[in-house]
Amino acid sequence: MRNSLFWRILVIALIPWLVLYFLLPEFGGVLVLKTLVRENPLSFSLAVLLFILLAFAISRLYTQPLEELKKNIHEPQILSQFFYKARWLPPELQLMYKEVLDTLAALKKDREIFDAEKAVYSSILSNMNDGILVVDGQGNVSLINPSACAIFNVSSQEALGHSLVEVIRHFKMNELLEKTLTAHSPQMDSFETAYKNYIRCIATPLDREMPGSILFLMQDLTRIRQLEIIRRDFVSNVSHELRTPLTSLKLITETLQDNLLEEDPREAQKFLSRMAAEIDNLNQMVEELLELSRIESGLVPLEKSWIEPAGLIDSAADRMALQAQRAGLSLTRSCSPALPRIFVDKSRLERVLVNLLHNAIKFTPPGGSVELAAGQETGQVVFSVRDTGIGIQPRDLERIFERFYKSDRSRSESGTGLGLSISRHLVEAHGGRIWAESQVGQGSIFFFSIPIAR
Repeated sequence: MRNSLFWRILVIALIPWLVLYFLLPEFGGVLVLKTLVRENPLSFSLAVLLFILLAFAISRLYTQPLEELKKNIHEPQILSQFFYKARWLPPELQLMYKEVLDTLAALKKDREIFDAEKAVYSSILSNMNDGILVVDGQGNVSLINPSACAIFNVSSQEALGHSLVEVIRHFKMNELLEKTLTAHSPQMDSFETAYKNYIRCIATPLDREMPGSILFLMQDLTRIRQLEIIRRDFVSNVSHELRTPLTSLKLITETLQDNLLEEDPREAQKFLSRMAAEIDNLNQMVEELLELSRIESGLVPLEKSWIEPAGLIDSAADRMALQAQRAGLSLTRSCSPALPRIFVDKSRLERVLVNLLHNAIKFTPPGGSVELAAGQETGQVVFSVRDTGIGIQPRDLERIFERFYKSDRSRSESGTGLGLSISRHLVEAHGGRIWAESQVGQGSIFFFSIPIAR
């Protein structure tokens, strides 16, 4: 632009001289001009140079504001600094320059607002628990958020720009897409993915906003489904556990109703003792169910204090010593006096140890041994209960801490199947972990760890 304007001004300035020199030779002024060129070429050259510099200055005066406008078109705040240079422009160009500046400033503000809104929407999509996926008119994925990527175990790079069939590879999603395109209305379906996620998917056409595109909203119901299964199993297990003692009580009652008390008081007394035992089992189950419910709901506050691990070991061992003696077992304890104190609820952890000792004594044949110990590992105190009992099958080992679960070794034994589950919750409430190791026919070891408070 600058060069073009420069040459225009230069030509306009030289035209009169050229006309005088070439077209009007009869005028005296021409003779003077010719004489000046012939006799004083230096002065003529200086005059021409002066015209050139003048043309350059005028062209720069007009073009610099426009060049600044072009150069800094995306930076209105910089352009405003050069507005004073536009005062030499014609009024029309000055007005245009100002309007361009105002328009650019407005556009920049709109862009900033748009970028801020985009960042908000992007943050919402990224942090949503529900999966979002958009398929365009060609059947390709045009948008997918992290939750949807997690549900289908795919990255955004692998999904964007590829067909839904290629990305998801689930016939239910394809069926839902076809139904939505055909019906032109929202459709819903629930199914399990290849990665064991159970989802509810709602497909909605975006005819107004993005003609031909389909929005998929996916809710991961895996946890809800698992909770429903747990609830169903819980009801089934409670019903089963209650049915056994209730059936026994019913049979005993019917027997006693047949005048057994009068005919054989001794036998009647045995039946009454069995009734009392079954009632005790029912009471124990109810109490453990209530306690487990309170623990899981967080309604049981821990009354923590600083205690010595050795004192906890001794207290639990003393409570179970008589039971071990009656079972014909040796009960030993091992604990280093150098163990650091731990900040725990003493009564709760003592109950955990008693539960573990009770199970060890129950499943160890006479002549065996049970050892209660405590040691220190990195940042934690680890308690253990070791027995020489019948052991636990590998298939049972990973499930023994579930509610109502009874391993093969305990099928014929009395008990609620809640003791180990309660122990697990109590240990986890202290920030610890509980686990077991076992060899069938050789015995088992139950461990739980408690972090050392700083």
